Amino acid sequence: MSDGKAETRTRTVTWRDPLEGVAAAKSLSGLEYLRAIVRGEVPGAPIAALMGFAPVEVSEGRAVFVVEPGEHHYNPIGTVHGGLAATLLDSALGCAVHSTLPVGAGYTTLELHVNMVRAISHDTGLLTCTGEVIHVGGRVATAQARLTDADGKLYAHGTTTCMVFRPPVPGGRE
Repeated sequence: MSDGKAETRTRTVTWRDPLEGVAAAKSLSGLEYLRAIVRGEVPGAPIAALMGFAPVEVSEGRAVFVVEPGEHHYNPIGTVHGGLAATLLDSALGCAVHSTLPVGAGYTTLELHVNMVRAISHDTGLLTCTGEVIHVGGRVATAQARLTDADGKLYAHGTTTCMVFRPPVPGGRE
């Protein structure tokens, strides 16, 4: 531009009311709930809309997300911010765990470990993040995930430990 100012870019983000999904989740198993999100029957997480990623596949103990990195993901040094990879890993890991849970159960991330192994740019192309459960117990679950490009090249990998909240068993111990 002749005035010396950088071109301004904009991005508009829209999402559905997340409380719709929260209500639906109360009557579905984790796997049923996540499959309903993939099918678009209930809203996904607003952060997915904000960051431009989406779940594309879920099965028991496994969740797959995709993202097309863009310059809107950049940090000030000209590469995609590591927070994109960390968020994708956390989402795939948590959803892999969630897919194993019965109606009324939930989880929260206790620990997230992320390893970045190469830089991501807007030229990287479509990235796929696949999370898989390692172990689900009564109160603790663990999972691992990999973030790869279309050729299978690894960009990041990680693990999680989640706390599992199960509904009380009628007549059971507190």
